[in-house]
Amino acid sequence: MLTRRGLLRVGAATTLSGAFTGVALAPLVMAKPAESGASALAEPEPFRTKLPVLPVLTPVSVSGGVDRYVVPVRSARAGILPGAVTDVLTFNGSFPGPTIKARSGRPVSVTYRNLLQDPLSVHLHGGSVAAADDGAPMDTFEPGKTRTYTYPNRQPHASLWYHDHAHHSESEHVYRGLSGSYLLTDADELALPLPAGSYDVPIALRDAHFDESGQLVYVMDEIFGRPTLLTNGKPAPYFEVAARKYRFRLLNSSNLRHLRLRLADSSPITQIGSDGGLLPRPYDTDTLWLSPGERADVVIDFSRYPVGTQLVLQNTVGPAGDSEEVRPVLRLDVVRKVHDPSSVPAILRTLPAQPEASQERSMELNMSQASDSSWVATINGKVYDPNRIDINVQQDTAEIWTITNPSEFVPHNFHVHLVQFRVIERNGGEPGPEEAGLKDTIRMAPGDTVRIKLHFNSYRGVYVYHCHMLDHSAMGMMAQMKIS
Repeated sequence: MLTRRGLLRVGAATTLSGAFTGVALAPLVMAKPAESGASALAEPEPFRTKLPVLPVLTPVSVSGGVDRYVVPVRSARAGILPGAVTDVLTFNGSFPGPTIKARSGRPVSVTYRNLLQDPLSVHLHGGSVAAADDGAPMDTFEPGKTRTYTYPNRQPHASLWYHDHAHHSESEHVYRGLSGSYLLTDADELALPLPAGSYDVPIALRDAHFDESGQLVYVMDEIFGRPTLLTNGKPAPYFEVAARKYRFRLLNSSNLRHLRLRLADSSPITQIGSDGGLLPRPYDTDTLWLSPGERADVVIDFSRYPVGTQLVLQNTVGPAGDSEEVRPVLRLDVVRKVHDPSSVPAILRTLPAQPEASQERSMELNMSQASDSSWVATINGKVYDPNRIDINVQQDTAEIWTITNPSEFVPHNFHVHLVQFRVIERNGGEPGPEEAGLKDTIRMAPGDTVRIKLHFNSYRGVYVYHCHMLDHSAMGMMAQMKIS
């Protein structure tokens, strides 16, 4: 039986059975001994800080129909907690990273300058890009070097995000700050009367463990030890809103924590989008589940509240998604009345038809204990090996994959590079309305079985699929497909 204590021992594993045959790689990134016993800082008082509006990156050039950006990746110091300054890793000096705004049909080129002491590989999560620009785990660039990624943006609108993916250090790098939003829009989305401009707000959510001096503490797979929830890099901030509709683009950028979000008064939230853009139809809910890497675009109508109302968005589940735990995420303060020309149409989009599946496959996500008491993270019984192709896929075909999490206790999720897929079945039944759109990451609670349909109609090459609880993928829960 895998207990809470057993889960924590997963983080102490330094050897993975059978991993990386014939390949010399860095060992797992582990916490320094002094850090692993560090005392946690007392929980900061909520609602002391205003929600930061994440900066939007400005291109250095827009010539030739390409938006070009140059982004230094460097260490910095951030004022996250009251009275403390925290060492973080940043894209362009921002914690979290800046937002990149893009348009379908208009390419983006991003040159990252590595000013850190570790290799990097930047992945556009949810992006349909050539294999050379995917940010594969082993396709890194060294300290002092630059790397340019080209994103053709031939896919429809979607709320994407970017983060480091250098194996094994992706887990610690993302934890310390290396992630940001990439908002791709198109003519179809822009034609809708949804809230826009300053009423369209990216919200990056994550958890963290701070020591008594306010420094981030990193321990591999510390799922129960990261008590502080951060919203756009601040603990439980407040945000002043007008009495009208707002669009919030919610991203769970945690390494491990599952989120179940709701308003404290249980009033409805209208979900309009997920990982791969707008849903076919909006739906009202009082609860939003987000596993690490998942996104949800929602609309909240504050016109139903009088000016002076203070409404709290809460997380209502424990770190592993298996217990009740109420923590504040964001307080929304209704401060004024304004005219609101926005609306949420009953039909948001029509998804393209997919061909019949020509292949079915099964993927099993497992963590098991080896004879030396170390923990092994696998897909179909195998630890990630960059020299091994796990499946071969024929280009321009569709496949159905059945993903299973057989554990009684350990949560996972599942992310596929390159492809936005459809969820066709969850635990033997119809998926919920939140999974009716295009997805690239799905929640896999203990015992879950999910069937997805993927259409490989873009690029050829080698891409990975993995658990997006990043500590698990860093431990080997990742595999490779080759599209030919």
